Amino acid sequence: MPKESDTEYDPTLGNKFIFVTGGVMSGLGKGITAASTGRLLKNAGFDVTAVKVDPYLNVDAGTMNPYQHGEVYVLKDGGEVDLDLGNYERFLDEDMTFDHNVTTGKTYKHVIEKERAGDYLGKTVQVIPHITDDIKRRIREAAEGTDVCIVEIGGTVGDIEGMPYLEALRQFAHEEDEEDFLLTHVTLVPYSKNGEQKTKPTQHSVKELRSIGLQPDILVGRCEDKLDAETKEKIALFCDVATEAVFSNPDVEDIYHVPLMVEEEGLDEYVMQELDLLGTALPVPERDNSWRDLVTRDRDGSVDVALVGKYDLEDAYMSVNEALKHAGLHAGIDVDVHWVDSDEMVDGDDDGENRERLRECDGVVVPGGFGSRGTQGKIEAIRYARENDVPFLGLCLGFQMAVVEHARNVLGYEDADSAEMDPDTPDPVIDILPEQYEVNDMGGTMRLGAHQTDITPGTLAADVYDANVCTERHRHRYEVNPEYFEDFEETPLVFSGRAGNRMEILEHEDHPYFLGTQFHPEFRSRPGRPSPPFVALLDAVMERAGVDGADNGAIDGDVDEGEEVTV
Repeated sequence: MPKESDTEYDPTLGNKFIFVTGGVMSGLGKGITAASTGRLLKNAGFDVTAVKVDPYLNVDAGTMNPYQHGEVYVLKDGGEVDLDLGNYERFLDEDMTFDHNVTTGKTYKHVIEKERAGDYLGKTVQVIPHITDDIKRRIREAAEGTDVCIVEIGGTVGDIEGMPYLEALRQFAHEEDEEDFLLTHVTLVPYSKNGEQKTKPTQHSVKELRSIGLQPDILVGRCEDKLDAETKEKIALFCDVATEAVFSNPDVEDIYHVPLMVEEEGLDEYVMQELDLLGTALPVPERDNSWRDLVTRDRDGSVDVALVGKYDLEDAYMSVNEALKHAGLHAGIDVDVHWVDSDEMVDGDDDGENRERLRECDGVVVPGGFGSRGTQGKIEAIRYARENDVPFLGLCLGFQMAVVEHARNVLGYEDADSAEMDPDTPDPVIDILPEQYEVNDMGGTMRLGAHQTDITPGTLAADVYDANVCTERHRHRYEVNPEYFEDFEETPLVFSGRAGNRMEILEHEDHPYFLGTQFHPEFRSRPGRPSPPFVALLDAVMERAGVDGADNGAIDGDVDEGEEVTV
């Protein structure tokens, strides 16, 4: 786990803060609303950052099952965080750090450690003021050096675990100047059976906020369609906000269109007016329109890519799906991702539905994961791609299973496996390295965050990255076993990327596109800066499918992630 910042916040530094809360139910999309607001402020010329507050008691998201909160997103400093931080990085095109994620576990742990060290000089340590002060400190420190900080409070107003954060928010509003603080509340506006937009859930949610001393400045209604004028007026009347402070955030086909939708509603202009930013914002004609140009660019045709995994939940592979979408934006095509259940493909798919879905696709992606469930199906999918010249990209566990598949079906080690899946395998081609044996906690042996990989010149990997080095983010514990390096070197499988004795990239010399990465390139992919392995995969898929795509110009240059992070 990355170390926490010891920086003391300088209260003389000026920042604007936008807090975003959610009501009625979870999963409304307040994170996308917050990220879209930030994108529009960036377009207007402001430096914007974001903080995600997660009220759960976990210190971080690293030990959470994806069914709980979706994928675990990894930051460049090794922070394992909620997937909303991924949305902030993609929308803002800014790298976040572990300090941009506030959790109850992290906050209480820090306060208790200070109490044990005697830092409170014998005082009774309480939620107010000690926990709330620590929450405010973290937010202000994360905001340093930027114009606007957007803070998303996870969960739903009324949740008991979120109460300390709402109290900290109430204090925050009291301490900041009026023009430096804005509270946006996102709620559900459902339809009744007769097609009427119902405002009662929003009224009750705002009543809950007001009962703890918080009055929203802006209300954003999530609905299937735009809010009717009458609906806006009713919400404004009963929730005590101006009618022009009520905005629609209707359903859209692509989340990258949400900034365009709320811009059309005038949300950005209202935010800047309330924060006294209009005088320093770029004039409308001079604002950055690259986001609009990017997400509305021409697309010609589509391709089918199989995503082979064990979690039948789109959020579990959000960054992989988004990276494929980014590559499609660049290539000018739509990427249709087809779910292939690796668990059912071997154990429960009697009618061959998943195998048929795999065969109908022109590319295969095997993403990361942990545990043995579904790995045999992944190995079968990898073998299919290798033997049938289907473009393949393996990520982390997908990379490791490609090594296992090759050991079994090419080298002839029938019982080869990862020591993670079978501790008693006679051929542990994937294993823990000796320096990882001392385990202190669940994250103790993990290789996390941004690390540099040296790429062999003249290889596919060198062509993909157009360089002999790359820096990508990692999240894994097991590695290719050095005892088997020589065996692999006598076959068409090549380890074309290395970091010391760690194998980082593999490829097949006699295959149109077969690439595996021990790291997670999807975590650095952006709409305007797609990940090179995904771009190259899509090029191979398009060639196989006979799709040309649209001519949208050259890809933006890669951005250096910075020096290697030791975690």
